[in-house]
Amino acid sequence: MTHFPTGRITKGNHMPDLPIEHAVIDKVTTQGPPPPTSVWVTAQHSPAVQRRGRYLPESTAHPAKMLPTIAAHAITHYTRPGDLVLDPMCGIGTTLIEALHQGRRAIGVEYEPHWVQITRANLALAHEAGIDTGAQVIHGDARQLPTLLPPELLGQVALVLTSPPYGPSTHGQITATPGGGVHKRDHLYGNALDRGNLANIGHHRLLSGFTKILTGAAAYLRPGGHVAITVRPWREHAELIDLPSQILACGHHAGLIPVERCVALLARVAEHHLIPRGSFFQRDFIRKQRAAGLPLHLIAHEDVIIFQRAQTPANSPQSTGLPHSAPALAAILGRDGPLPRERWAA
Repeated sequence: MTHFPTGRITKGNHMPDLPIEHAVIDKVTTQGPPPPTSVWVTAQHSPAVQRRGRYLPESTAHPAKMLPTIAAHAITHYTRPGDLVLDPMCGIGTTLIEALHQGRRAIGVEYEPHWVQITRANLALAHEAGIDTGAQVIHGDARQLPTLLPPELLGQVALVLTSPPYGPSTHGQITATPGGGVHKRDHLYGNALDRGNLANIGHHRLLSGFTKILTGAAAYLRPGGHVAITVRPWREHAELIDLPSQILACGHHAGLIPVERCVALLARVAEHHLIPRGSFFQRDFIRKQRAAGLPLHLIAHEDVIIFQRAQTPANSPQSTGLPHSAPALAAILGRDGPLPRERWAA
């Protein structure tokens, strides 16, 4: 368990990005019986195969994409056709695209303008494939959801599905040149100097900002609606950081109820063993650490933390859960028109 400086957390729309007390994390993860668990087999095909035909090639440049099969499994399990799915940090729009392909409506928020445009182009691909279900992506800071999402959507969302950023960089992609070695690319979130980006504000403030996002998203959940967060442990100077347990604490602060802690495999299930799909940099790091005497292993799964919004009285003004009519939701979500395809040419 990583310990952070203590700080005061205040609920509400103006909650400052302050650290979460490490005692709260310990309390949430040790009190009471553990939530039910299950294993999701989500990496039988490579990420490239999973995205083929549904996502522009430029989508692969995002430094931390959710596997489409993970999103599809969560959407299938926690929603029904026609339900509304929200991703407040939607990146290239994986949650939205997989929701559309399963007959759900979807809305997302994304901070970086470039990925907003990529998401709109991916939505256009879905619509060109004959899917006419409504979906929309909004450019903005997810910590300000109440100012970004239409108030008509309060209490309407069946599932919030998202993933927090993993600090300022990820493993990214590689480019190998003869005689020039191997070079890393597409491993950063936007501009490293942009302090409005959660990935650039430090780990403990990232947790506080993510708590604020969950607090805002909870108001849009219908009574009994679910939140699914994909998150994996990560290493800092070879130390394993238990980010999933810290995300549990974030949900607790946001007033959500933890109900499941699942495992989404990042490795293919063979007859007698798992075949990891680690990146070049993950494998290189593990090899070097083992050579130095540290018995590290490739991370072969993501945790999927499942929360639920408590059932609320039927006369609650903001959370009745009474669905808007299909035409009303269609008017709100609309359809993202296709972008010029040549803009996204490889």
